[in-house]
Amino acid sequence: MKKKVTIKQIARELDVSVSTVSKALRDSKEISLDTRQKVQAFAKLLNYKPNNIAISLKNRKTKNIGVIIPEIVHHFFTTVISGVEREANKAGYNVIVCLSDESFDKEVINMETLANGSIDGFILSLSKETQSKKDFHHLLEAIDQGMPLVMFDRVSEEVPGDKVIINDIEGAEKAVNFLLETGCHNIALLTTVDYVSVGKLRTEGYIRALKQSGKAVSESLIVKIEDIDNCERQIAELFDSEKFDAVFAVNELFAVTAMKEAQRRGYKIPEDIAFVGFTDGILSQFAFPTLTTVDQHGLEMGEMAAKMLIQRLENDDMDDEASRTHVIPTSIKERESTKK
Repeated sequence: MKKKVTIKQIARELDVSVSTVSKALRDSKEISLDTRQKVQAFAKLLNYKPNNIAISLKNRKTKNIGVIIPEIVHHFFTTVISGVEREANKAGYNVIVCLSDESFDKEVINMETLANGSIDGFILSLSKETQSKKDFHHLLEAIDQGMPLVMFDRVSEEVPGDKVIINDIEGAEKAVNFLLETGCHNIALLTTVDYVSVGKLRTEGYIRALKQSGKAVSESLIVKIEDIDNCERQIAELFDSEKFDAVFAVNELFAVTAMKEAQRRGYKIPEDIAFVGFTDGILSQFAFPTLTTVDQHGLEMGEMAAKMLIQRLENDDMDDEASRTHVIPTSIKERESTKK
């Protein structure tokens, strides 16, 4: 039995997208006359017949949105999910949450599983391993097949699609400038390795703020932590080797761990050493003393990601619109770990 010709085959042969072939076969004016005629002639040559079952499936909405996050223990991601659910439920959508556990393979498997008819579109924050590998084929394939995708927080400019982010550089600058304004002079930085996009950007903001204030940037005060789950050793080594009166950490775990180490060594907070973290989570709120943080407004980020995705899902005219990027403003939430 002769195998039926598909739109994908026509797209591959003519070196155009599946979306272009689909629209050309419908004689859509969005596609140039020359391309429409070329696609239609080639389809006729191959005796292409539309697959009515496939068309039915494509037009049937699941009203489900898939959300893939790197980890669940980070309070920021739970607030983003709350925001997504709030906005999605208002529009009549359900939310399916998957965990990549910072693994590239799990991220790929999650996407393949959800894309197999379970959802209408994705909201995703990249795993650390995906960022390290710089392998985004699974995302590009989903987009190429017409699956809407909105990325948040950890994003890549190599992947087209809508994005919801904060200005990490600006947020870090706010934190460092706040410490300088409260009388701190030697500010240490606890950050991630460079392939983690948000850590790299927040490091850039730290350096920029020091340079703009006329302060020297000391590499010995910058600690790039490789194993986040076992960060105590590198943080202890910083206390052993350097003197400083403030710590800016790119997440609240590093900040709270450093505060614990300072207290163990007899330092008073914030009189001897002040601390600012990033992300206003449970650790920040219930640390002793409570931690001053840069608030990412995760709830608002989740709401905006859901809103942008639903706009794509419910407005066919947006299919070929350029990608959009929405920036959520950050703010400093003052608590007991910094001087007044």
